[in-house]
Amino acid sequence: MDETTPTQHLNPLQRFGRDVKQVRLARKLTQKHLGRATGYSEAYVSRVEAGKLPNKPSEKFAKGCDTGFGTGELFAGLLRRIDDGDHPSWFAPYLELERKAWRILDYSADVVMGLLQTEGYARSIFRVSNPRASAEAIEGKVAARLRRREVFERGTPPLLWAILHEACLRTVVGGAEVMAEQLEYLLTAAASPHIGLQVMPFSVGAPTPHMKPFTVLRFTDSPSVLYTETRVGGRMHDLAETVAAAEDDYDLLRAHALSPAESVALIKTMLKEY
Repeated sequence: MDETTPTQHLNPLQRFGRDVKQVRLARKLTQKHLGRATGYSEAYVSRVEAGKLPNKPSEKFAKGCDTGFGTGELFAGLLRRIDDGDHPSWFAPYLELERKAWRILDYSADVVMGLLQTEGYARSIFRVSNPRASAEAIEGKVAARLRRREVFERGTPPLLWAILHEACLRTVVGGAEVMAEQLEYLLTAAASPHIGLQVMPFSVGAPTPHMKPFTVLRFTDSPSVLYTETRVGGRMHDLAETVAAAEDDYDLLRAHALSPAESVALIKTMLKEY
């Protein structure tokens, strides 16, 4: 990263690296010193400061910076905002809860849910929904969406149960090649012990009057939360009666959907078509 690059032209990772470097120099520490304090190599620190890591810096590194610099939770917070910055502001509350959930129950009515999207599928979705955005902005959104998968890398990852309406699989997003890749990824996901996958076939009709997509997040130490989304943004619902009604709807959807084995068979058949 050129030292003369204007701040407004830096991407989020470059800004994070610049801030790390500025505080490090203010504390009169070398990159080697910071590496020892965070548990990483001098080369890793150098790549962070240059904004050249292939992915965002680790949470461990950010917390190590806060400990070494005595900055409280400054860098840990900055790191979280890198994720949130490429999402709409109204989506940030959901993201925070998604990271804490131990069960994620999702019903997708027309497009594959974000946690299960491939890079190509997500890119196609964002290009259509953000026609005036720059290529860099689109790539930032794609990267942020893919980073949501990190919840499955936790020591105790959540269980995701996803019901996809057949329309999600029949609607061609990005072309046949993108769809084939997406269906292959769904088959891989369905084989994970942390993911349950069912398809709601067209032949079922309307098993519930509430056929719009929704997500229920369950937690070990707090009440469940319902998330719904409209054209103008998303909304969290925590009223017990509202969440309970959504859970009843989900049970009904799950009962009418194809079994996991039948769903995998259908996806395999559709994959051949693409």
